[in-house]
Amino acid sequence: MAVKHKVLIIEDESSIQYFMQTILESNGYDTVTASTGKEGIALINSHCPDVILLDLGLPDMDGMEILAELRKWSLIPVIVVSARGEEIDKVAALDKGADDYIMKPFGTPELLARIKVALRHSAVGGTNSQITPDSRYSVGDLVIDFAKCRVLIEGRDAELTQNEYRIVSLLGKYAGRVLTYDYIIRQLWGPNAKSDNQILRVNMANIRRKIEKRPAEPRYILTEVGIGYRMADE
Repeated sequence: MAVKHKVLIIEDESSIQYFMQTILESNGYDTVTASTGKEGIALINSHCPDVILLDLGLPDMDGMEILAELRKWSLIPVIVVSARGEEIDKVAALDKGADDYIMKPFGTPELLARIKVALRHSAVGGTNSQITPDSRYSVGDLVIDFAKCRVLIEGRDAELTQNEYRIVSLLGKYAGRVLTYDYIIRQLWGPNAKSDNQILRVNMANIRRKIEKRPAEPRYILTEVGIGYRMADE
């Protein structure tokens, strides 16, 4: 019998908690639930879940506190599920270590897809499990060849510059996950680099002209407005 993945739902709204629990259990997941932050922390320690769905507006503490505390000792995937729609909240959660961020209200397909991606990344230490043994990642007509440090589009070399390749390869290694502007800048230009999103946007505009048929309607690298970028994974 296949082992079921366990999902911890930390959510104080009973209707939403019940909705998520019902959907997950009908799709083959085991679930445990908590309505407060303290209860959630206790269940993390006792149940060792495979994924955590975390609401930020809990009655006894902010979900950000749970996330910050958890990341001191664990890399369990955390998907924030929140009604907070401000860009600053999304950026803060992702920078504190959340693997993904879903806005309420949300649909069943989105929830299941995000959990699937989080589990896949967790199984390979956070990176993209679709990278082949010969160090290639492909989606649609785009191929990232990590061994040869080049990107192919419809079989031809996209002729990216060094920085453009570094951006695409970083996103490819974490396909399906949102990488914030600051994270990308730190990874490419070091921890002391200025948070200058304009430089990143210029590079991205050039990348899209080389890999997208319609740069204004990108298929491969998607923008999370005010937050960062996500490489398509399907």
